[in-house]
Amino acid sequence: MPPDHASCWSGWSSSSPADRVVEIVGELLGQNTRLLDATGRHDGENQLTMASAIAMPRLGLKMETGTVLEWRVAPGDAVAAGEVVLVIESDKTSVEIEAQQSGVMRHIYVEPDETVACGTLLAAVTPTSDEPFDAEAFRSELAAAQTPEASARSAEPRPTRRAPCAEGRSRRPGRSGSATPAARKRARELGVELAAIGGSGPGGRVTREDVEAHVAASAARVEVAPGVALELERFGSGDPVLLLPGFGTDFSAFVKQVPALQAKYAVAALNPRGVGLSDAPEQEAYTLETAGLDAAAVLEEPSHIVGASLGAATAIELALASPERVRSLSLITPFVRANGTLLAVIDAWCHCAQEASAETLARCIVPWLFSSAYLEEEQRRSAAVRGLAEVAPRLPAATLLRTAAGLRAWSGRRGDAVTRLRVPTLVLAAGLDRLTPDGDALASTIPNARLVVAAGAGHAVTLEAPDAVNTALLEHFAKN
Repeated sequence: MPPDHASCWSGWSSSSPADRVVEIVGELLGQNTRLLDATGRHDGENQLTMASAIAMPRLGLKMETGTVLEWRVAPGDAVAAGEVVLVIESDKTSVEIEAQQSGVMRHIYVEPDETVACGTLLAAVTPTSDEPFDAEAFRSELAAAQTPEASARSAEPRPTRRAPCAEGRSRRPGRSGSATPAARKRARELGVELAAIGGSGPGGRVTREDVEAHVAASAARVEVAPGVALELERFGSGDPVLLLPGFGTDFSAFVKQVPALQAKYAVAALNPRGVGLSDAPEQEAYTLETAGLDAAAVLEEPSHIVGASLGAATAIELALASPERVRSLSLITPFVRANGTLLAVIDAWCHCAQEASAETLARCIVPWLFSSAYLEEEQRRSAAVRGLAEVAPRLPAATLLRTAAGLRAWSGRRGDAVTRLRVPTLVLAAGLDRLTPDGDALASTIPNARLVVAAGAGHAVTLEAPDAVNTALLEHFAKN
């Protein structure tokens, strides 16, 4: 199931569940190209001025630094929402960064040709030129406003559903005319339809970054069946690992695992049918058997397979149908029979996707994904909601309904089959998981399976207890 935030869910962006549902499941998502509200205090005065920070965006999971190539405005210049204010370079690709609100450029902190980490403060903008503003005081207060946990999240890479999206900015379906001039020009150059691109700008406006990210992500898709191509992102090098996300989320559910794994392994993260840029065939149900075949189709050699929740069911199908392609199996919060709570939450998830906003959906679902203790902290709770809300638009209601139909058809049919699994298996359960609480029972039925329990975590354990998950995975891979 979902990621932690991107912020909790990085989101789930992709960049970027309860920690970017979170950063879920991008905060789910760290700093981005939007102007982030922060308060600056004039030196020696009590008067407050609302300033906004332009930070180095993270445009994909692999991006760690960016270089300022050119500033299009100078301190004192007026800027308008949607106006290009600077150009940055990432992975040898130049990207124009637009202002997300109007104001006056008050200070530039990073000069051209300087390379800085993602999330670094680049410039400050105030609503007018009349307000008192102290550049160093603003930078200090902005840094102080970030908790160590939030700062760490903003530095993490985050998988995103569609193309990599500036962290913290959700993509919305494009609308006719809802694109910046730079985006329309770039779309014409690349020969793509703006209507097919999700927008990350104000009101869902498509930016040039969105166009280029959409094209890059589309080119990375892998054909798994005639007429069906799935979105696949790759990170790192070494022995291959395949990550399979759960219901209601995309591969940003593993935002806190990718950095730990890619240091030693070639990690591939797969979005199933109908999720992100993956094709969405018009079928009554997306069956787990088909999902297993799709996963097998992207493997080039025997791999370590990691599945979370419904992704664990896909991993089981893959291991049963093609054991020779599975080097090891890791099942995170798995199930073979959906209990009543899980079915009810999935029903609610599908209903909210059809009838409510992404934020409302997130507020309804997040309490079921994390432990009560985790959600007691308001910052985590808010981050989890933001993260899942970021991920939600990436999974249309039709995809959720088809996936839910496949889950119901599969539930209860593989209890005996898992006893035939002969691949090294790790079962990672969450001690406070109300959705799939029977991980220990499942582990006892799989020959020689190793059980690890994150005692205080809820269902979105990849986001809530990433250190425990990462340690268990790395140990399991090393032994196999």
